[in-house]
Amino acid sequence: MDTSSIVILDFGSQYTQLIARRVREQNVFSVVLPCTASIEEIRSYHPIGIVLSGGPCSVYDADAPPADPAVLALGYPVLGICYGLQYIVHQLGGKVSSASKREYGHAEVNATTDNPLFAGLPATMTAWMSHGDHAEELPPGFRQIAKTSNAVAGIADPDRNIWAVQFHPEVHHTKQGTALLRNFLFGICKATPDWTPEHFIQSTIAAIREKVGESGHAICALSGGVDSSVAAVLVHRAIGDRLTCVFVNNGVLRRNEFFKVQDTMRDKLGLNLVAVDASGRFLAKLAGVTDPETKRKIIGNEFISVFDDEAARILRESAESTEDGEGANVAWLVQGTLYPDVIESSSVKGPSQTIKSHHNVGGLPENMKLKLIEPLRDLFKDEVRRIGRDLQMPEEILQRQPFPGPGLAVRILGEVTPERVSLLQDADDIVVTEIKTAGLYQQIWQSFAVLLPVRSVGVAGDQRTYGYTCAIRAVHSEDGMTADWVPLPYEVLKTISSRISNEVHGITRVVYDITSKPPGTIEWE
Repeated sequence: MDTSSIVILDFGSQYTQLIARRVREQNVFSVVLPCTASIEEIRSYHPIGIVLSGGPCSVYDADAPPADPAVLALGYPVLGICYGLQYIVHQLGGKVSSASKREYGHAEVNATTDNPLFAGLPATMTAWMSHGDHAEELPPGFRQIAKTSNAVAGIADPDRNIWAVQFHPEVHHTKQGTALLRNFLFGICKATPDWTPEHFIQSTIAAIREKVGESGHAICALSGGVDSSVAAVLVHRAIGDRLTCVFVNNGVLRRNEFFKVQDTMRDKLGLNLVAVDASGRFLAKLAGVTDPETKRKIIGNEFISVFDDEAARILRESAESTEDGEGANVAWLVQGTLYPDVIESSSVKGPSQTIKSHHNVGGLPENMKLKLIEPLRDLFKDEVRRIGRDLQMPEEILQRQPFPGPGLAVRILGEVTPERVSLLQDADDIVVTEIKTAGLYQQIWQSFAVLLPVRSVGVAGDQRTYGYTCAIRAVHSEDGMTADWVPLPYEVLKTISSRISNEVHGITRVVYDITSKPPGTIEWE
């Protein structure tokens, strides 16, 4: 890293990603690692500070998340949050026990402000608590710097530069939380706020040029969405015409998407685009498959197979056009992988389980010939949009709602067939059209239709019908890690339901999904 870096060790808290976001909002780079990360991996990021996240376990449990205690002796400033405070107390000779009065939700914290962590903050503040254990005895060298009526709320050992709070400064409910994090970043870690979009663009372009070399060629897996489009523009800035973008019709795109994306990418971004209609290949592979993970793996494998074929074709045609017959060295595959993809596809949370694989993270074949370039791998979606604006990309591309890599395959529950794809394309087109007509599209993170393997009886023209059920999904989110369902206006829902029921022959019932994430996910599969 050529910029200030904060390493966040994740003990399983639902708020860990918020810590990363709050740090980045201060233009300081942060990375989330599992609490089991080795000392060597932590040091590889050249951190100027370490944050220990919250977590659902008790530090004294036999199955408590294992972390190397040496992390507290590396010499970097440390900030423990909730479970992180208890971990520090437990490891360094104090005592943590079950609290007689547990604290969940809002609490009043009284702090001493004669220390760098609480400097400039009010002596009394409202904070968000979520703990059933508390620090009963502090380790040698530590003193209490904050408390509630029930528990220790902040501790410090300035000599070892270790600080901790029992509350969650990363959530909006803690009104002075950002100020406290700023104190840690700039007052204690001496961070420099140099992780800006412009810095990211310049350093990423330089890294891509070095990686690909002067003669290397790359192909980009282009979907037409925000992520792959920004990734393509970044790589195009780095290597120019040595990038070929490949847009694959996998048979589960939205209605007319195959043609719309080609026009946008060629005309508005000036990218070298090859469009491949491989819908038959994908649908044949998906025939009879109902398991969501298997669908993702199949689509990931088939994508790579298509890209390998295109790389071979580009090499062959390049060789035919040169005097020496050697052709281009196509060795790289560019993907728009984002940080949430990485987090959800691998168990970064120590004891947690993988939620689902993403075709561009967990679904890639082990024997893939192409090497990966993932310029956006460390970014959240809103950060990608900011990068895109600095690259002067059109807003109509940057404001597109996210669309899953496996496409409609994970919005068709059960087997994916041409008939079901067509039904969902029609229903989804109505959902998106009506939400745009209502002026709500850019206010919503994602809005789409899901086809359920549930048939129900209906009536049309005095005749009995027996068709599929369609679920409508619309959610608010900042980065896809958590989401709340959107209370769409009744008139919009009424219009969507009426149009789908009347215009999409084969769907006889429409329902609305009011599940948040967690406990659900945004996509149904």
